[in-house]
Amino acid sequence: MVEKKSAISYESIMKDLKARKYSPVYVLMGEEPFYIDKICDYISENVLQPEERDFNQTVVFGADVTGAQVADLCKGYPMMAEYRVVVVKEAQNLRNLEALEKYLENPVKTTILVFCHKNGKLDSRKKFSALAAKAGVVFESKKLYDRNLPGFIETYLKTRKATIEPKATQMVADHVGADLHRLTSELDKLLISLPENDRRVTPEIVEREIGVSKDFNAFELRSAIVSRDVFKANQIINYFDNNPKSGSLFTLLPMLFTYFQNLMIAYYAPNRQNENELAKFLDLRSAWAAREYITGMRNYTGVKVMAIIEKFKEVDAKIKGLDNPSTPVGELMKELIFFILH
Repeated sequence: MVEKKSAISYESIMKDLKARKYSPVYVLMGEEPFYIDKICDYISENVLQPEERDFNQTVVFGADVTGAQVADLCKGYPMMAEYRVVVVKEAQNLRNLEALEKYLENPVKTTILVFCHKNGKLDSRKKFSALAAKAGVVFESKKLYDRNLPGFIETYLKTRKATIEPKATQMVADHVGADLHRLTSELDKLLISLPENDRRVTPEIVEREIGVSKDFNAFELRSAIVSRDVFKANQIINYFDNNPKSGSLFTLLPMLFTYFQNLMIAYYAPNRQNENELAKFLDLRSAWAAREYITGMRNYTGVKVMAIIEKFKEVDAKIKGLDNPSTPVGELMKELIFFILH
């Protein structure tokens, strides 16, 4: 059996599962359903052979059963198989956890209970969490921050023997966002389109396969704003205004706010003109990512950046309807970009 780990990762769980080192209990919880589904699906598809599943694998939903019923399912022994698998989906809706707590005190070693608790996490102060951690694996699947998406994209493609150019990475991250199920689906679409002799994703391929313009996208808008290219920024804003699906203030606001928030921090870096040192100071993935901040400090004063951050707060409030009875979102976006650039 797998040894208990205090801060277990998705990678370590998958490593043990692939080595057929199973725990009697897997409590999978958190705001990011992607990793919960990946672990659950792997267990469901790989622990038992297809012919063993009819008698030894049970899938139930939390709203349809009680803790006592789940405990009874777990107490059964496998029939002509090494393990019995019990999967509880949408476990956040499960009632009467107390009966399941009693089972966790002495779980059946030949049963693998997979407890999928989405859209939040269990209260770590409760007895159930402590018993689950003692009996097996408790894993929290956390939402990825936007700054982590490029790394996720690159790693996902690398494990499938493909690479991606930095601009293409940012185009995908900005367009799709942190929905990992949708993101991996789009990345799979890119992988299918690649020829065997050239496994490199370019901006042109992203434009063709995902439908993101390589010239008019959030990445290019940020680049134009950083370099204070008024003409190009207005071109992109007008394109977004005429093609709302390509970019909206709801997606652009967090991305641009994060940039200027980091730019404000960059002014306090001990060696702010050195790409490597600035990247470390801002906790960026590479020195390449620091170049935009060096350019930004050259084109914007600290006072202007503070004013821009205040403007973001004002526009955000107006989007939510505060002190804004009728201004369309498109006009608010143009107002924000004009303020930033002038």
